Amino acid sequence: MLDPASASFHQWLTPAQFGERFGPAAADLDRLVGWLLDQGFILDLVPQGRMALAFSGSAQQVQQAFGAPMFRYEVDGTVRYAATVAPSLPRSLAGMVEGILSLDTIPRAALNTGFRKVSKAEDFSVLWAHFLAPGDFAAIYNTRALYDQGIDGRGVDIAIVGRTHPEIVDVNLFRHAYGLPYHPPTLVINGADPGNQGSDENGEADLDMEWSGAVAPGANIQLVVSKSTATTDGVDLSAQYVVDQNRAAIMSVSFGACESSLGTAGVAFYRNLWAQAAAQGITVVVAAGDSGAAGCSAGSSSYGSGAAVSGLASTPSNVAVGGTQFAAGSGSSTYWGFWNRTNGVSAKGYIPEAAWNESGNLLLGMGIWATGGGPSKVHAKPAWQKGLGVPADGQRDLPDLALAASQSNGYLIQTGGWPSLVGGTSCGAPAFAGIMALVVQRTGQRQGNPCPILYGMASATPAGSAHHPFHDITLGNNSVAGTAGYACGPGYDLATGLGSLDARALVEAWPAGRK
Repeated sequence: MLDPASASFHQWLTPAQFGERFGPAAADLDRLVGWLLDQGFILDLVPQGRMALAFSGSAQQVQQAFGAPMFRYEVDGTVRYAATVAPSLPRSLAGMVEGILSLDTIPRAALNTGFRKVSKAEDFSVLWAHFLAPGDFAAIYNTRALYDQGIDGRGVDIAIVGRTHPEIVDVNLFRHAYGLPYHPPTLVINGADPGNQGSDENGEADLDMEWSGAVAPGANIQLVVSKSTATTDGVDLSAQYVVDQNRAAIMSVSFGACESSLGTAGVAFYRNLWAQAAAQGITVVVAAGDSGAAGCSAGSSSYGSGAAVSGLASTPSNVAVGGTQFAAGSGSSTYWGFWNRTNGVSAKGYIPEAAWNESGNLLLGMGIWATGGGPSKVHAKPAWQKGLGVPADGQRDLPDLALAASQSNGYLIQTGGWPSLVGGTSCGAPAFAGIMALVVQRTGQRQGNPCPILYGMASATPAGSAHHPFHDITLGNNSVAGTAGYACGPGYDLATGLGSLDARALVEAWPAGRK
């Protein structure tokens, strides 16, 4: 499906076809469902792709069926529940089941740096700080020329994975404030309504809806939300729903969990789900992480706990988006106007970038805030991941590309009734989802996993040419306190991937394929 020379190129499957081709045999599925019902569980969902079942029951039923007692813990002032031992299954079922996902209430981390309110005066008039408004992004990453051609994502569906029910009015206010056409998102509630989960959760949802739509102002933005249960994060449920219902051409995921914390079952869940998405033509865009090379630590931590990457971003079937910051000296009048113009725009064009690293390792830095990146410890290197700079390590490497993520030049959003600033790879993921919507509109077809084309384009076009789709990032690293990271260099690197984008060059050079 990914080889343009193949007769099956872009011949996407439906969820049911995927299940028939790659899922378990009907008899095996019936046997597993029967066993769950015999244990007293309620079967919530048998997805069309057949790769994961959703069921529910009491803590006592979990303990009896899987030999995994559930206990109550207090973590940072919040009550959590988790199994104390790994669940087990009868030998008769073990061959068809890779594991039981998430017998705990520890949530997937939203990969942003937090939200800081800004005054209207600071938003539009401040001389010493340049924040990213949609028009700035359009100038820096060269989407404006595409809009002038009518390529704005119209007719393309982007699904945002969420777990809260925010007020859509913030998105409408954002679009009005920055001169974007009125085009409110659609709220899709999967099952029980999670309700308003608070400012931080709403901020992530607002960021994702607003910036996917800022980059693709004509796209149809869907926020898909699911209520977290006692054992399953709403992120997992929403992601599964998007794929099982084939909701969109593109899905943006701004949450993460390191591979080791996901465990065998969690790794298998996302490997299989993203593979199904790719087979259906869905482009899955995932934030690479905000804690440098220490993917098991939070960005707000003071010390990294060792090299790791996010298991949501490390599969061979998704695009992992890392972060950049504008390089030293790029705050000058060469790159920014003295005043913000209409709609908060002050960027003049592309601004040189370095790897995003605002950690305590650096002057004025704090925590371990830096772009995620490094080799996976569970996924082998896919055949398409090759080219200048790609390590010969045999492992899937992250990220694939990078976009602005700095807190100091933060993205402007509207949340909780206030204009606010935010950084992190949560910003780059929905922004790249918007760029992929421009690709889908121009080609007239879904793209599935675009990584083979991205790496092929990086190798095929001479670096430095006017039509090269990537800005090679050769400055900086993602080393943080306690965890040595990776330095930027020519071509691919484990801090910024293939680099950032010239969106116009990328979209116009994208192969049309077969329709």
